[in-house]
This record gives sequence, C-alpha cells and structure tokens, in this order.
Amino acid sequence: MKHELSFRCTLPNGIHARPASHLEKACQPFQCQITLINHRNGNRGNAKSVLAIVGTDTLLNDDCTLLFEGADSTEALATLTPYMTEVFPYCDEALAITGEADTVVMPQSLMRLQPNLIHGTRLAQGIAHGTLVSFQHIDLMQFATPSQGDEYDRFSDAHQQVTANLNQAIAQASAHEKAILDAHLAILQDATFVNGITALLPTHSTADAILAMVEQLSAQLQQSSSAYLRERVLDIRDIATQLLLAAYPHVECQRDFVLTAPSIVIANDLTPSQFLALDKNRLQGLILTQAGSTSHTVILARAFNIPTLSGIELNECVPALNTPVYLDAQLGVVALHANTAVQRYFNRALALQASQQQRQHSFAMQAAHTLDGHHIEVAANIACTIEADAAFQQGAEGIGLFRTEMLFMDRPQAPNEEEQVQHYRDVLTAANGKPVIIRTMDIGGDKPIDYLDLPAENNPFLGYRAVRIYPQFLPLFHTQLRAILRASAYGNAKVMIPMIQSIEEIRWVKAQLDIVKVQLDNAGIAYDTNLQLGIMVEVPSVAFIIDQFCQEVDFFSIGSNDMTQYLLAVDRDNANVAPLYNSLSPAFLRMLGLIVETAHQHGRWVGLCGELGADTRVLPLLVGAGLDEISMSAPKIAAAKTALREWRLEHCQNLFANACQCSTIADVNALLDNAQREQANKPLLGVECMFTQADFASKEEAIQALVGNLGVTGRTNDIYKLEEDIWAREAVFSTGLGHGFAIPHTKSANILHSSISIAKLNAPIDWQSDSGEADFIIMLTLNHEQGDQHMRIFSSLARKLIHPSFRDSLKACESGEAMIALLQQELAL
Repeated sequence: MKHELSFRCTLPNGIHARPASHLEKACQPFQCQITLINHRNGNRGNAKSVLAIVGTDTLLNDDCTLLFEGADSTEALATLTPYMTEVFPYCDEALAITGEADTVVMPQSLMRLQPNLIHGTRLAQGIAHGTLVSFQHIDLMQFATPSQGDEYDRFSDAHQQVTANLNQAIAQASAHEKAILDAHLAILQDATFVNGITALLPTHSTADAILAMVEQLSAQLQQSSSAYLRERVLDIRDIATQLLLAAYPHVECQRDFVLTAPSIVIANDLTPSQFLALDKNRLQGLILTQAGSTSHTVILARAFNIPTLSGIELNECVPALNTPVYLDAQLGVVALHANTAVQRYFNRALALQASQQQRQHSFAMQAAHTLDGHHIEVAANIACTIEADAAFQQGAEGIGLFRTEMLFMDRPQAPNEEEQVQHYRDVLTAANGKPVIIRTMDIGGDKPIDYLDLPAENNPFLGYRAVRIYPQFLPLFHTQLRAILRASAYGNAKVMIPMIQSIEEIRWVKAQLDIVKVQLDNAGIAYDTNLQLGIMVEVPSVAFIIDQFCQEVDFFSIGSNDMTQYLLAVDRDNANVAPLYNSLSPAFLRMLGLIVETAHQHGRWVGLCGELGADTRVLPLLVGAGLDEISMSAPKIAAAKTALREWRLEHCQNLFANACQCSTIADVNALLDNAQREQANKPLLGVECMFTQADFASKEEAIQALVGNLGVTGRTNDIYKLEEDIWAREAVFSTGLGHGFAIPHTKSANILHSSISIAKLNAPIDWQSDSGEADFIIMLTLNHEQGDQHMRIFSSLARKLIHPSFRDSLKACESGEAMIALLQQELAL
C-alpha cells in the first residue's frame, strides 16, 4: 500500500543534519519504507537516514513529498501528517551570520600608514596578534591499504571507539559544542553511512571503504545549491578522520597539531574536532580560507571568542608564514610585515580591546547596582552542569535558570536519581552559597523525548508539556524532586515549576513535594527544609491572579520569551508574524509592572529569565519596573553590569512609567533612544577622557586612541564612523592652532554623549599643518542634535588659547580633574 504526504520546506537553512536527524527519528518507528522526494531537483532519499535526507539537497521553499510504501504506511501517514505541519517546521532556526552586510569604514588612522593588508570575510569578531602558522592536515589517502581479512572487526572496533569518544565529549561539552557533537554522532550512527561502508568490506579494506563513502557523500553534498549544506562535507571528513585514526593506530602521521607560541592559524578549514584539540591559550586567531559563516568550526570559534576570518587564500599569506601578523576581525583584515607605525596602530587597538574587556570584567566581579547604589541581582541561565563554573567566573551572582530538561534529552532513557543529584550538586558547589534556581523538566510539546512517546501536536507551544505531563509521568517527576531536595543540602537551591497556569496546578505540585519530603524523612536523608518554591510566569492568566499565587509560592521568574508570544498571540518562530513579536509592547510592559507591584505588596521577589534581560538598551526599563533579579547567558553578564552603572533608579522608574503610557512600540523605542542620550552621568567633560601622559607617536595614533577611548567608555557605538567624521573635518582644514595645540572636532550623529577629550603628550608630534607640531590635543565630539554648542565651544577655546597664561595653565595641570576644573571655570561649561 502506498501513501503520499506533500509539504513545502519552510526551514531557513533547508534540511541539513540537525533537522534531518529529527525527521529520521520520527520515521524510524515504522516498518514501511519512507522516501523523501524533492520535486525541485528530483532527488530521492531514505527518510530513515540522516545522510540520505541531507543528500536530497532540500532548501527553503522546496516542494517535497514523503512516499510511504509498506504494511504500516497508513499509521505512518497518520502520525507524520501533523508532525510535518506542526513540529518539523520549528526544529531549526536561522543561523546568526557575521558577514559583510554591515560595511566597515576602514579608518584613516590605519590606511594613512600604508599597511600591507589582506582583506577577508569577518566570521568571529575580535583583534589578535601572533605568529602565522599553517595547519598541517592529515592526508586521508595515506591510510589506503589492501584488505587484510579482518575488516569487519577492524571497522566495528573503530566505530565503537569513536562512538565512545564522542559520547564522552558530549557529556563534558558546553551547549555550543554539544549541538555540533550530537550532529557528528548522528552521522557516525547513520544507516546510509554505516551500511555503505560495511557493504564494501568484503572487497575493500576498512580504510578504502571509508574513503569511498567520503567521496560519494562529499560529491553528493557539493552539488547542493546551499552553501550551508556544502559546508557539511567537512563534518563527513571529520568523522572519517576519527574512524581512520582509530582503525589504524600504527599509521605514522601527525595526529596532533601542537601550538608552541601565541599563534594565528591558517587552514583551508578545520573540522570541529581539530579546532577543539587546539590549545586555546595559544590560539589567538583563525584564518579559514574556505569556511562559511555557518561552519560548525566557526560557531565554535565564536563561542570561544577566537577572532576568525575567511576568504583569504593560503598563497597570499605564504610570505608571512612563521612571522608575527595581526588579525583584525572587526575590520576584516590581516596585516602582514607590519612596519613600526602599523604595529603601533594594532597594539593600540589591542590595548583598547583589553581596556573594554577589563572595564566590563571589573564590574562583572562586583555586585550589580545602579549609579546611585540600587542593587538588582544579575544571574546566569545554564543548560548543563559544565556551564556553571564559567558563569560564576564571568560574574554571575547566581543561577537564575538551570534548564534541567537538557539532562533528559538526546539519550535512550531518563537520568536516574543518583545522576541527577550529582549534576545539581555540582552546580550548587560551583555556586558556593549563591542562589541556584533549578527548573523542573520543561519537556514535551516542542521538546519531544523519544522514550516518553508523547504524541505529535498541532500547537506544541500551547500543548502537552512541562507541568502538564507530570501526572502521567509521576515516578519521573518524583525522582527529579527527590534529586533536587537531596542536592539542596549542599547549597542555596530553589526549585521552580514551568508552565503553571492555575492555582490548582501549583497546589498539586506542592502535594507531590510533600510526598517526596516524607519519603526522604522516613529514609533519614538530609535536605534543605526551607527550600523555596517558585513558578515561571509565562502564561498570561497568572498575571491577573498573582496575588493569589503569592499565598502559594515564594518567588516568581518571568519568562519573557514565552510570555511575550502568549500575550501577543504571536508565534515567534513563524516568519509571517515574527515582526509582531516584541517585548517592548506597552501591553507587555504594563503587565510586567502589574506582576512586580503585586508580588512586592505581598513580600515576594520577582526575576526575569528571558533574553530580554540581556538587552542593555532595555535594562533601564527592567530596573524601573522594580525587578529584583534578571538572568541571561553568562557572556552577557559583564556588559549588563557595566551598563547598569550608568543609570539612576529614579531615572529608570520615570522611564518605565513613561514607557507604560506609550501607545506603540515605536514610541517606546524613541523614548529609550532619547534616554540614552540624556543620561546625566555622561558629562561633556569626564575624567575618563583625560590623558596627562599620552605616548602618541603620530597624529593618526592620537585620533585613533582618543576616538577608541570614546568607544571603551560607552560614548559612541561606532568608533570607525566617528573617526571618519573627525578626518572629514581635517580634510577641509587642519585643526592645528599653533603654540603646540590642536583641536580636532566634529558634529556627528555617531557620538551618543557629547564629549571633550584631552591629551597632554609626553613628546610633540607632527600635526601635518602649517602650525607645526602639537603636544596638547583637545578633541571635541558633539552630538549632531547639539550643533549650536559645537562652534561656540570651538570658538571659545580658540580665543582662550591665544593667551599664553591660559595655555600655560592647561599644560601645568597634573591631573584630569585639574584640566576639567580649569575648562569649566574659563569656558563656563
């Protein structure tokens, strides 16, 4: 019996390895043959094989058919029809791509120095310096060998070893690493891959069979119209390399590529396992000549903060191999054979980068508070135990959300109680007394678990998920509660329940918690008897009876992602309506205010654990709403704490009140933009913009340093455009005034906070003007909306500098504070 199911692919990246593994799992339970047919290119593939599915080269908006042939094809059709409509379209998301869409203005402070630059494509941002070394790839053909008669055993042993290695790596991986290693494990276990190799073993050696399969699959993928799918060839080669190394341990080859000094590594491309094997303490930057922005290795490079470029040929860099180079992935260039001036430019850029990181890190390690001392806890969201240490090293004041469902996913059965206790205990130990909110498993719906055999649903986000499945899987829920309670004896644990929408639900949860406590009491097992219980506020109905929930629970954490889509009735994963999804909706802000105000009236604290909390632009609204805590991914904590120091509580409260009175999202955005410009703690004269012993060697370096410092101090969001504005003024007439003074200046839309920067130089520099050298620089950068001040300040300064007494007084100032006091007195600023 035959059946057909037609669908259109709506996945933004087409059907690559990750969505293919989802489809394969959905098809595996059925005995009938299921074939995926792509009508655009006529390609067909076994829907029970990840690689066969990927090989159909199915891209966004391709029309396709699933063909069912066999005994249970009717049942397969009935199950997969809702799955392909309601689940499969949401199993992948568009990848963040760093490319050339946002054109960078090449700074004249560099280009005027005549650098030897090679331009590439920016993939992972940052600036780096190190010795340029070429990665030595393993030549897979050196493993080719005649058959030796024991090939089944050889391949089987190698396959088991690599599988074990990958599983071990997955268990210790971060979230970024785990997603990629999971995809590799799916390839390793794929029926097309394994069966294709074993079918060749009667007549081929293990090596030749693997190499033949690599060639076949690579040729198939290289024909794809999708750059993303073409880049998956590297994943095939990665798995093949690991298998060959395991199958032939005695083959002499360079198995490990060792870095001996700070290095910039250039390679055609690196496999994820090759990247992970590199010493990250010595790896400063990457040049991947053939990598695309969606390469799994590039995704890892971003996660490890390794600056990365592509689109540069190896032969362009050969003359500079084994010599020091600079890689600037902000500008998208590699500087070879840098002269002294170019070296000073990039060393200054590295110093500015370090200053910004140090500034943020200094705040990250302190308690988060506003300029006037109001504290709001900034915590981290984590999905696995291994992330905890890094979160606290980056300044987390607690764990605002431990997504425990990750412990239950991608495995054949649920973790037992002892395994869970160990995971929770490890996080609590890393927290060292800081609070850890452990959310019970949020599975089901859009997060299916194979071994629970949950039904496919038309609307998984509103369906059978989270607390709603707990009664059906009560032993599983009790096991998790016992594990959390037992672990609570080792730290400051709190437990949080997801997807609560009624008082009845939370009372049922509390009854189950009491049952488990009695079990532990009877067994004489210790736990924190004062363990706090909270709920996720993500269902809008909760907001309107929050006062009643205050009688049942100890705290609330608002899940801004789900709450926004539920409140606005917008599926954020649906491209047709995604533009309507926005947490700056006045309706959302009013509801946020209602929740916090009511909870505080009843003595309960409120946090927010959605991505909204990581948006530093929105931060003053969250402070103004009265939230007690916000949590986010760990790398964003430093920036959030730094931004928090720029606001006063009263200003935030007024801003939030005004935002709640706005009619539209556009009005809220305009309000935030104005508030950023009006922050009282960014005065025209700030001591952070004063340099009393500057070591600038040229006019170019002076402008680079002063503009770069405005970026470090948060006064501009684009140092390159602001510098271009400065040089545009210089092109009209030189700003050297004589007597050793220069006043570069601009009226610009690229300065957030109008600023006067001052540098007293250790030695004079050529200002490239008829006025001679300069050893005292006063740079004016005023926002274009304050244009009336621009010429007034410039003219006042010019008139004052005519007088020797004023010039001498300025040069005599020994501190930034003294300079500011003098200018305020003389210019009435």
